[in-house]
Amino acid sequence: MSGAKILAMVLLAAVARAAAVEAEVVIYGGTSAGVTAAVQAKRMGKSAVIVCPDKHLGGLSSGGLGFTDTGDKAVIGGLAREFYHRVWLHYDQPDAWTWQQRADYGNKGQGTPAMDGAERTMWIFEPHVAEQIFEAFIKENQIPVYRDEWLDRAKGVAKDGARITAITMLSGKTFAGKMFIDATYEGDLMAAAGVEFTVGREAMKTYDEKWNGVQTGVLHHRHHFGALKEKISPYLVPGDPKSGVLPHVSPAPPGEFGAADDKVQAYCFRMCLTDRPENRIPFPKPPGYDPKRYELLARIYAAGWKETFEKFDPIPNHKTDTNNHGPMSTDNIGANYAYPNASYEQRRTIIEEHKNYQQGWLYFICTDPRVPADVQQQMRNWGLPKDEFTDNGGWSHQLYIREARRMVGKFVMTENELLKRRATPEPVGMGSYGMDSHNIQRYITPEGDVQNEGDIGVSTKGPYSIAFGALLPKPGQADNLLVPVCCSSTHIAYGSIRMEPVFMILGQSAATAAALAIEGGTTAQNVTYDQLRARLLADKQILEAKPAAKPAKKKATAKP
Repeated sequence: MSGAKILAMVLLAAVARAAAVEAEVVIYGGTSAGVTAAVQAKRMGKSAVIVCPDKHLGGLSSGGLGFTDTGDKAVIGGLAREFYHRVWLHYDQPDAWTWQQRADYGNKGQGTPAMDGAERTMWIFEPHVAEQIFEAFIKENQIPVYRDEWLDRAKGVAKDGARITAITMLSGKTFAGKMFIDATYEGDLMAAAGVEFTVGREAMKTYDEKWNGVQTGVLHHRHHFGALKEKISPYLVPGDPKSGVLPHVSPAPPGEFGAADDKVQAYCFRMCLTDRPENRIPFPKPPGYDPKRYELLARIYAAGWKETFEKFDPIPNHKTDTNNHGPMSTDNIGANYAYPNASYEQRRTIIEEHKNYQQGWLYFICTDPRVPADVQQQMRNWGLPKDEFTDNGGWSHQLYIREARRMVGKFVMTENELLKRRATPEPVGMGSYGMDSHNIQRYITPEGDVQNEGDIGVSTKGPYSIAFGALLPKPGQADNLLVPVCCSSTHIAYGSIRMEPVFMILGQSAATAAALAIEGGTTAQNVTYDQLRARLLADKQILEAKPAAKPAKKKATAKP
């Protein structure tokens, strides 16, 4: 190579470095975890930047999941609790109640009152309110946000040994930092940095778990065909295998009970709907709509199923957080297996398929003559809200990525830690929601009937701690990276960890460790836990559950 070419390369590298945006903590991902990570870094005196594919901050918390999966709210502390306090402050103002009177709302939450006046927290909210709060966090802390920026996953991670030095987007923008946090639902930065990860379910035997692996025959909740009064045929002509298989039923065998696979639990959009006529957009007919896609749903209705509106959970102002419920609902089972490792273009296709499926599901119920008249009439009372997701026709901007990649890190959280069979080392936060996996496949039983598989709901029997090592790659892979969302966990343990309040908690804890690593001039893996713990507690994180109070002994009374 000539001296002129070498000089040109050196100059180009220098120009690239000069053009890079620099911050001590670079956060990739605009989820709720990304926002709390950035705020915590700034509150600890570190410069921080968020760079993200998102146009809207907050992920699912501002994307329709307003009926919060809290579990035990007593273990939600720090910035997460501050978020829910700000929700309370918003709805404490009379002008927040635009479409109904506050007194008419009620106070229903998921295992907790929606509005907790004693704690000054509110756990149920409209999507736009959550987004406003996340934007306020960013503005108050003067955090730069670079939106609609997509990591160059092929060659966009520059490393010096085991340290990431900079990340480059497809736009050409480069972001250099001392510490990096991957706060995406997909784990794209983690994967591009060469960190070990997994997709799908581990076998039961891998980590000595009961609820992992293929779970044929295990029917929790009511999201399965066993809840119906009669069996449903999966074939185009009922009872005739030669006629072909209905849409949304897999002809492939489900796998051996307890075995590993590469499938992930179903995705959907958490729909915000309204029954207020002045604020209602009729459900659109999606492109290429074909009622034959929903023949299975027609058969479910014919079998007498009556639970269509079971998960139209109320949020303020005559709106809902509408989630999946039943044998064939908003979850597009089996349509997401490729998503975690897919290219951006492939992901957009998968997201569009989920949107079309879900909008078609709504349109089918509203228009098809095979739907019971009472169900159809009730569904026609609902629509998309004009005042939510205003740049997307009232439809959420965020698909519910319930799980994608999961890091295989310094410590792997399993059901054994969540069920307290084993102690959790070096806790940095807590979860408490049940281990909850949505269905993973819809298959044909040996008897020739259709059935769903993978829906698991197992109580953790109280709060559990989450290990610091679950946020860390193994030493030597990416020593200045922390991963609070796609953290190190088995499939079934992640079914509980994946809740939005926990992501906020782990985002704050990850940023705390990053700031301490910068101050100590060390790697994330070598941050002293005693120092980390002290700072987390000072910032009101909750790391361990308080022992349950023992019931007072009754005084013996003399027999008459």
